[in-house]
Amino acid sequence: MPPTDARADTVTVPGTDLGTSATASQSSGTDGEDTLDLRLPEEFIALCAEVETVDPAAHGAVAHAIGLRNPPEGTEGAAQPNPAVQPDTAVPDDVDARPNSGFSPNSYVPPSDDLLDRVADWGPTHTPAGVFHLLPVHIERDLPLITRWMNDPAVAEFWELAGPQALTEDHLHAQLAGDGRSVPCLGVLDGTPVSYWEIYRADLDPLARHYPARPHDTGIHLLIGNVTDRGRGLGVTLLRAVADLVLDKRSACARIVAEPDIRNTPSVAAFLGAGFRFSAEVDLPGKRAALMVRDRSLRDLL
Repeated sequence: MPPTDARADTVTVPGTDLGTSATASQSSGTDGEDTLDLRLPEEFIALCAEVETVDPAAHGAVAHAIGLRNPPEGTEGAAQPNPAVQPDTAVPDDVDARPNSGFSPNSYVPPSDDLLDRVADWGPTHTPAGVFHLLPVHIERDLPLITRWMNDPAVAEFWELAGPQALTEDHLHAQLAGDGRSVPCLGVLDGTPVSYWEIYRADLDPLARHYPARPHDTGIHLLIGNVTDRGRGLGVTLLRAVADLVLDKRSACARIVAEPDIRNTPSVAAFLGAGFRFSAEVDLPGKRAALMVRDRSLRDLL
């Protein structure tokens, strides 16, 4: 399991394979505002009660139509969900989606062919360092380069993917063959690959078990590939550029998150420099992480 941070020079926040036994730290203050409170409107509850009084079978059909339970016997044709109306990332209203409630965000995947709004179509963006482009990984084209980066000691210490090419290939295939909740990318600056990224749906990731996730939260992992590109502020520049891309291209996303090791002060500083704020300390398998958040509402202030 690759851990989720690195030294400031690599600005590495690799993927997380989180188990279910770890618990998020409890914190006070404004972080409590992040907790979801999913409730049916009082008017709707009253309406359902009125329908049940008049016709219990119809009440069951209504409950089925909003996804709360299976249709009662003999009412299969009474009221069915409209197939043209699909849920987004909201969970059923009778489920407590707060952290540590036992609800697994991984098990509730919205019906979508592309959970990240077509990263391949995001296009280039201008940065102080040059024109930057996120390109989804092609195994045949990119595997040798990414494998070489993973075997750099500064990267390997934190990603734990040093070794034969097959090890990196398996890591990439796991995402490319998935449902689209994570997209591995090369970061290309002025036509030259300089970084590796993973853009992922944090609200559908095991990470969501450890913080009050909101629908469409988007996570990022990053490593800077070449030694000569480290230690000169490039990580801060690219983190800000990619965060801006996410906010520009994913209108439903209100927050971008990352989880570097709390002990890695330079890495946390890089996120702060890129407009992220420190939200909380979170216990993850193998480390205590700094939950870093970039809010759409604070985009022009940080």
